[in-house]
Amino acid sequence: MTESRRPGSGAHASTSLAPLQKTPLVEPGFPDIADLMGRLSFSLNDGRIWLDDQRMLLIHAKSLGALRHEMIDAFGLDAARGLLTRMGYRAGVIDAQMARKVRSTTSSKNMFVVGPQMHCLEGVGHSEVVRLDFDVERGTHYGEFVWTHPIEDEEHIRHFLIGADPACWMQTGYASGFSTEFMGRPVLYREVECLSMGHSACRIVGKAVEDWGDQAADDLRFTMPGMFAVADAQRASNRIEVLLSPDESAIAAGHPVGVSPSFNTAMQMLRRVAPTQATVLFLGESGVGKEVFARTLHRLSHRGDKPFIALNCATIPEQLVESELFGAERGAFTGATQSRLGRFERADGGTLFLDEVGTLSISAQSKLLRVLQEGEIERLGDSQTRQVDVRVVAATNVDLRAEVRKGNFREDLFFRLNVFPILIAPLRDRHEDIPLLMTHFLARFNQRHARRIKGFTQRAVDAMLSYDWPGNIRELENVIERGVILATDEGAIDKQDLFTSGERFSEQRYALDNQGKIVRADEATLARNAPPVVEDDRMFARIDKLLHGAAENAEPVSIEEFETVLLKRAVEKTRGNLAAAARLLGITRPQMVYRLKSRGIMHDSDQN
Repeated sequence: MTESRRPGSGAHASTSLAPLQKTPLVEPGFPDIADLMGRLSFSLNDGRIWLDDQRMLLIHAKSLGALRHEMIDAFGLDAARGLLTRMGYRAGVIDAQMARKVRSTTSSKNMFVVGPQMHCLEGVGHSEVVRLDFDVERGTHYGEFVWTHPIEDEEHIRHFLIGADPACWMQTGYASGFSTEFMGRPVLYREVECLSMGHSACRIVGKAVEDWGDQAADDLRFTMPGMFAVADAQRASNRIEVLLSPDESAIAAGHPVGVSPSFNTAMQMLRRVAPTQATVLFLGESGVGKEVFARTLHRLSHRGDKPFIALNCATIPEQLVESELFGAERGAFTGATQSRLGRFERADGGTLFLDEVGTLSISAQSKLLRVLQEGEIERLGDSQTRQVDVRVVAATNVDLRAEVRKGNFREDLFFRLNVFPILIAPLRDRHEDIPLLMTHFLARFNQRHARRIKGFTQRAVDAMLSYDWPGNIRELENVIERGVILATDEGAIDKQDLFTSGERFSEQRYALDNQGKIVRADEATLARNAPPVVEDDRMFARIDKLLHGAAENAEPVSIEEFETVLLKRAVEKTRGNLAAAARLLGITRPQMVYRLKSRGIMHDSDQN
């Protein structure tokens, strides 16, 4: 939303965000994002946000995702894409006009990169340059950028399956509108890779429209108005398959639970491979729920009515691996008083899940490889070969490629297992799944322990979202069970009911500092607790006497004392913005934090 007036008065607060680029966009001396942040203000007395002279609007990403979902469902894929593309296009035009005003005295490249920097500042995602060459006078333009953390993809994947078409419609519209306004001639950006297509990041390429040739026609039509006239039949054909909502999906016990983009990506891959006979390898840290995914894979497969047998390879002594996997005849070893079926025979017709497969010995790996290749097993102490029809699903929390290089895992077995790998992301990267998991486990443990806990306090929710969950979902499950036991019946679970074992938090929050600026909460605390300037002024007076020939009467000044003063002054000058303070001193932010901590200016508790 934009408005061309700016209030004459009001309490304003500018943002304090770090610069966007990881790769230098232009020559050294390229301006950082501070000049753009300085034009962003919050008018606290009348509820308006301004970027330069344009009124802005903060909205929830999930509400934008819900609107996008409804537009696709109501108007069809093409109409929704056209509306959102043109919305982004208009935003790009407005920002290009601002770029010329903000950096009117700098180079054209420094002026142009306002676009990708605004991409970050406005919360759309992170933009990194791959290649940027243009000449306004000659009309030539080539731009290539990689996007990470794109908000459109996150919301698209929340509702829809991974597909064959890119989904960053507003963002490509923005890039096209910005470049067209900046160049003074039509420029089209097209998305050639996209998270919504299963790629690891999004990549866009932009050229003058005529340089695209026939490739431009399909994308250009989405920049044209009048796309609402879509017949019902055409709309139906344009719809894409919708994922189950959280209420309809995996709330029942034993099913995966989540709504995050990474969760939905893993579930989409699982649904694709489930009807096949392919061997699946689940990758992920301990506690992310690999066995739950494996059981879901089994249920969705054609073997769903057959046995699912799970085996944790790390729990079996090496001398018993063969009998556990393949069975043993009576008398095969001491204590074998009767014949015993192995896991492969028990899983015949169904699925065998081998958890922590990377812990198997080389000998056991060789025997497992033979079964995968031949489809037959031989019991310990027997000479008869038995055919088995088993789908093997494996899981590991170690890097099997690295284990192959170390000689700890057979390369041929790795390739047999790695037919269809599925990565399950750690919980610290799936914060959107935490509230749903909290509700899920609360209901489970209320039933198990006959409790009537109503929910969670806001303090408990904040703590759950701020914790890094090194034990992943397994740890979260245990914490919720602890809370259900400790909380008062008919009441709500509070933070002290959940975290009773000295867990450490790493909150990454933003707050208003004393100047009304939005900064990281730890930096706001640092600024408020900064030592008085008076002592530092005395230090500079001592340095001044030393430098102006009065060394015989001057108090000694150590390099460490001088550096401490510089560090404190840089933090004060930037009002607690550590990234900006580090840039003033020509060091990185981590180096800045290290120096502040080593001198007692900043403590670990300031970041927790």
